[in-house]
Amino acid sequence: MTFSQKILIWYAENKRTLPWRRTRDPYKIWLSEIMLQQTRVVQGTPYYLKFIEHFPTVYDLAEAEEEQVLKLWQGLGYYSRARNLHTTAKMVVGQYDGKFPNTYKELLKLKGIGDYTASAIASICFNEAQPVVDGNVYRVLARYYGVSKPINSTEGIKYFKELATEVMDAESIRDYNQGIMEFGAIQCTPKKPYCLHCPLNDSCTALEKNKVAELPVKINKTKVRNRYFNYLVITDGDNKTILQQRTGKGIWQNLWEFPLLESEKDIDLEQIKQQLSTVVHIHGNFEVSQHTADVIVHKLSHQHLYTRFWIVKTNTELEGAKGLTELENYPVPVLIADFISAFKNSYF
Repeated sequence: MTFSQKILIWYAENKRTLPWRRTRDPYKIWLSEIMLQQTRVVQGTPYYLKFIEHFPTVYDLAEAEEEQVLKLWQGLGYYSRARNLHTTAKMVVGQYDGKFPNTYKELLKLKGIGDYTASAIASICFNEAQPVVDGNVYRVLARYYGVSKPINSTEGIKYFKELATEVMDAESIRDYNQGIMEFGAIQCTPKKPYCLHCPLNDSCTALEKNKVAELPVKINKTKVRNRYFNYLVITDGDNKTILQQRTGKGIWQNLWEFPLLESEKDIDLEQIKQQLSTVVHIHGNFEVSQHTADVIVHKLSHQHLYTRFWIVKTNTELEGAKGLTELENYPVPVLIADFISAFKNSYF
């Protein structure tokens, strides 16, 4: 029995019941694939259902305001995915009359769609024989065939794509692609894979050579950068505060946050008072206090944000301020959302 046949049999017996497996609508498949990039199924599923409820068709998503899209995406992270999602919906409506391209090559022309996503949509929706290669597939192939080429190197990416093409089941590509991804997600897991009860254990190279924990190989290219964020939560006598929208190409583009004082290192209350005027100008007197004594470490893929929230109280009316009860209407990073929730509970 071949590798692909074993995968297909395993998938038929073990596949999970997931909402996007009930359809071949390319809009819904595309939505699920974008959401599940760098997101676990258990976390992404509620977001998928929420998006389908608010935007049942690609036309609905294309016509939405970006702020609404970002708000629904809040908490999933990697917000460029949401912005690309919105842009692509507009492309499909404007350039393709609301119909997704039905070939791998055409799908690649859409913003935010790379090799993996194009392969997934083309195979699942249109039965085109294109192999998918995501993190799960890299892991299964690297272990089964004993491949030590780094999966994030130019050589490795090319090699695994060729290997995936060679071993795929072209006649059952729809189920095969979903099967090998599912196999990597729940059988051949990153840590503590279920090798004892694996249908491939009699021919898995990594298991035979005791290299399961060593594969796949990945080059660590990302250097983590430490940043120090000091958020100024300014409140006036009317229970209003200032919220600003982030601009530029950095993290959290177009999301909202409190006025931010970024420092080169952790700073104390006196330094906050001295530097506050460089961020925001407050007429009249004000008092500054730290919300909690502990610094909050918010970890992103390549940045660690050492964050403190400083409460700035003033009786002066704040220009352009927003009521504390309005804050939940704005798309904010999860770091800010968690603070708002805790702050509102303690403030009122």
